Amino acid sequence: MKPESKQALCHVAVISGLCVATVYMGVFEGVFVQVGYEHYAEAPVASLPAFLAMPFNSLINLAYVLLGVYWLQRNASTPESPTEVQRASYMKDIFAGMALVYGPVQWLRIGTQARSAAVLDQWFTLPIFAWPVAWCLYLDRGWKPWLLLTIECLSLCSYGLALLHPCGFEVALGAHIAAAVGQALRAHGRYGSACSGAYFTLGVLSCLGFVVLKLCDHQLAQWHLFQRLTGHFWSKVCDVLQFHFAFLFLTNLNTCQRLPPEKKIH
Repeated sequence: MKPESKQALCHVAVISGLCVATVYMGVFEGVFVQVGYEHYAEAPVASLPAFLAMPFNSLINLAYVLLGVYWLQRNASTPESPTEVQRASYMKDIFAGMALVYGPVQWLRIGTQARSAAVLDQWFTLPIFAWPVAWCLYLDRGWKPWLLLTIECLSLCSYGLALLHPCGFEVALGAHIAAAVGQALRAHGRYGSACSGAYFTLGVLSCLGFVVLKLCDHQLAQWHLFQRLTGHFWSKVCDVLQFHFAFLFLTNLNTCQRLPPEKKIH
C-alpha cells in the first residue's frame, strides 16, 4: 500500500474513533433518531441472527466495503507533477476510507437497532457529503490541508443542529447535499468534459433516488416490486451508486484539469 493511502486510512480511522468516543460519552444523547424494526418496510426474519434479521437491508452494506476496496486499488492520475499525483491519491483514498467505515456502521445500526449506532450512522453521513466539496476546492485552489480540515470539522460540528431540533439532521444533510452539488457544478464548469457531465448527472439522479426511496420506504411496500427488496434497500443501492459516480466525476476532473496550480484562482 502506498504511503499516501496509509496516511489517508489512518486519518479516517482516527477521526472515526473520535466520533465513536464522542457518541459513547453521551454528547448526542438528546438527538432524535428512529430505532426499531417498525421503521423499515422489510420484515425481520425471526429465524436469522440479529445481524441478518433484515437480510437485504443488512447485506447491501457489503457494497460500501467492496466499493471502498475497489477505489483504494485504483491509481489516481493527474496531468501535473508526481507530488500532485500523491495528493490526488490522498483525496481519493480518504473518500474510499469513508466508504469502508460507513458500510459497517450502517450494518451495525440495522443489526443492533442501537441508539448509538443510529447516531453514528447519521453523523458519518455528513462528512461524506462534505468531502466532494473539499475535493472540488482542492482542484480550484490547490493543496491547502488546513482548508480540507476546516471543511470536515465544520461538517462534523453541523451535526449539533440535531441537538437543537428534531429535524436538525435533515437540515444539515440538505445543506451538505446542496453544497456538494453546487461545488460540483462549479468545478465541472471550470475543468469538466462531456464525460464528467455524464457522471455528474448520474450522481445527482442517484442522490435523488437515495433520498426519495428512503423516505417512501413504507409507502412503496404497497407495490409488489418493493415488498421483498424494499425502498430502503434500493435507496442504499442508489447511495452506493452516487458514491461511485462521485468518485468517477472527481477523478475525471483530476485527469482533465486544465489549469496549472500557479494559474488557479485563489
